[in-house]
Amino acid sequence: MKREPEAALAGIMKAMKREDVTDLIVFRKMKTGIKWPEIAKAVGQSKEWTAAACLGQMQMSAKQAQAVGKLFDLPDEAVLLLQQVPYKGSLPTAVPTDPLIYRFYELVNVYGSTFKALIHEEFGDGIMSAIDFDLDLTRLPHEKGDRSRS
Repeated sequence: MKREPEAALAGIMKAMKREDVTDLIVFRKMKTGIKWPEIAKAVGQSKEWTAAACLGQMQMSAKQAQAVGKLFDLPDEAVLLLQQVPYKGSLPTAVPTDPLIYRFYELVNVYGSTFKALIHEEFGDGIMSAIDFDLDLTRLPHEKGDRSRS
């Protein structure tokens, strides 16, 4: 019995994982030069939410996943994986080693108890949820080091 090359290849290839989809999106984003706001427009969400979703931290609807799939020429399997509930928390170590991400870790270490005290004073005993969390990343000029990007 003779097998077609595609069938043989499919039989030995491993199944795609969500991390593979992220790697593929990051690579194709870099290759095409497309920016997060452009991707967000195609998805119909903010650039912050869209980046988080493309990087594996949010679940996309079928329509959103198809838009990303079309934009990056993703296989059908990748489009399906974009619609799955993610395993959140993408840092490879407990204490971040990337300098930028470490500064956010440092922020929580220094101000975490302050955030907690202020939230409890204002809202009572409870927690702040990142589920319905708004984020808007915008550059603000600062005399101590604002640099424009060429």
